[in-house]
Amino acid sequence: MRIWIEPDGYVRAGPHRWRCALGRGGIGTAKREGDGATPAGVYALGRVFYRADRLSKPRTGLPVVSLAPTMGWCDDSAHTDYNRLIALPHPAHHEKMWRAESVYDVVVEVRYNTDPVVSGLGSAIFLHIAKPGYTPTEGCIALKIKDLLELLSLCNEGDVVNIPAS
Repeated sequence: MRIWIEPDGYVRAGPHRWRCALGRGGIGTAKREGDGATPAGVYALGRVFYRADRLSKPRTGLPVVSLAPTMGWCDDSAHTDYNRLIALPHPAHHEKMWRAESVYDVVVEVRYNTDPVVSGLGSAIFLHIAKPGYTPTEGCIALKIKDLLELLSLCNEGDVVNIPAS
């Protein structure tokens, strides 16, 4: 299945359409670390991470991993673990996957800048839960939890997200 991201802030999959938040930098064709842009292109969906202490395992055909407090994602472009899942504590700059807020209760890896990883081109691009009011993200795509779970129920390995340049 191909999931389409519409520049006006919607996700479309088959006959379904859901509102979403995009990066504060809009959709970018020259993504760089920290620019806040959602990267234009076509990317495979990877693992689904979820907080088992907060919700049931998502129903999906994608690989599912239960989050742990020791999980992080390296966003330090000078480190060899850049744009990879890491174990905490970790010496490089990173973001924690286990958060007090609910935005990462369900996180889907968007396989942007992963094969190969190129330093400085951007990291940690995910589908995740939107904040109230769909406030812009740091480059991710964020949906209401109900919508994200519905989308995941339609997904299988090999599915891609298409983010057209605006």
